Amino acid sequence: MNERFDSELADTSAERVGAIDAPELRGGAMVRPPALAQHPGHLKRAAKRRLPIAIYDFLEGGSNDEVTLKRNLDDFAALRLRQRVFDHVASRNMHTVLFGQRAAIPVALAPIGMGGVFYPRAEIHAARAAASHGVPYCLSTLASCSIEDVAAAVETPFLFQLYMMKDRAINAALLQRAEQAKCPGLVVNVDTAVQGRRNRDLDNGLVVPLKVRPRHVARIVRKPRWLYNWLRNKPTLGNLAPYSPDGTDLATVSAWAEPRFKGSVTRDDLEWVRNHWQRKLIVKGVLDPEDAKLAVSLGADCVVVSNHGGRQLDGASSTIEMLPRIREAVGDDAEVVLDSGVRSGSDILKALGRGANGCLVGRAYIYGLAAHGEQGVTAALSLLAQELDEAMTLTGTADVNALPENLVFAA
Repeated sequence: MNERFDSELADTSAERVGAIDAPELRGGAMVRPPALAQHPGHLKRAAKRRLPIAIYDFLEGGSNDEVTLKRNLDDFAALRLRQRVFDHVASRNMHTVLFGQRAAIPVALAPIGMGGVFYPRAEIHAARAAASHGVPYCLSTLASCSIEDVAAAVETPFLFQLYMMKDRAINAALLQRAEQAKCPGLVVNVDTAVQGRRNRDLDNGLVVPLKVRPRHVARIVRKPRWLYNWLRNKPTLGNLAPYSPDGTDLATVSAWAEPRFKGSVTRDDLEWVRNHWQRKLIVKGVLDPEDAKLAVSLGADCVVVSNHGGRQLDGASSTIEMLPRIREAVGDDAEVVLDSGVRSGSDILKALGRGANGCLVGRAYIYGLAAHGEQGVTAALSLLAQELDEAMTLTGTADVNALPENLVFAA
């Protein structure tokens, strides 16, 4: 365990914050509380039924031939958990600390851009669900709801993720707004020097500027509930709209913002952010040990091992493959969180066993959000917690902060 965070983790013992009790047994079967979905596949299928195909592809797709997207999933599946049959524990502690915030399970909700295309006021629904479940939430620069909207809707502090703009005055203004909202941490994305070519989006006309053709319109009108909510709420990019002089709708603000994104984040840029942000600094999009060490040397408190969910460099390594090397590279000098490919509670346990302090989840909660709003996110988090609890039980793991030896191994 990373010694740097021992003092923070001291408050997450079972005695002080409560352990997850073993499910009650009746007739040899585990009794679970009723849920919106019995397993994550239900949420994914519900999202696919509700969303127009173009929006579902935007959620589900990756870059180019989607090799990296598939590798993320395949490499998780290839790892094995060590099953123990005589080491079952009566209670299991899943509480930990991520980004300086207490987390009921070792998970935070990843920043997702343009959430309003999935569900009206999506970020507020997600932030509320995260707060009620006791996990951190991160708001994207490209969110539909603004920093101020989310801060007014939830009492729990949330993280803010920054896509750097060429104009440092806008960057400074965004940092000031995040500070005023009492965001405890800033996540800086560093893996978007260019945007990966996303073939599904190109085929569906989801480009800047939009290229909507008659066949796209025909597909959209087949989803009347989604269309009604879209027309009623008219989502935009809430954090960037104040700087766009020509309009506030999604298409106009996106067209204004696209040429103004900085893209590549340099050492000077990261140093500038560190000098202008005094709270936790998290660098997201690291996939190489040398880059991880450099980020820490420039002041990062945490590195997020991520390939952008397989949406950037196609042919890159999976995050779970690179995780142990990055943990070894930074040692105890920084928190290490894994992003990309996490779909289940057993994935979370595998990531912890490979050296992560916790995980960011994106698609895993967006499925629930797209289908059912706040209740869907709550259902997704509940399912992840149930799956993690089951995996801990069957591996003899009593505490996510003190894992058994040789918990995870390659086939």
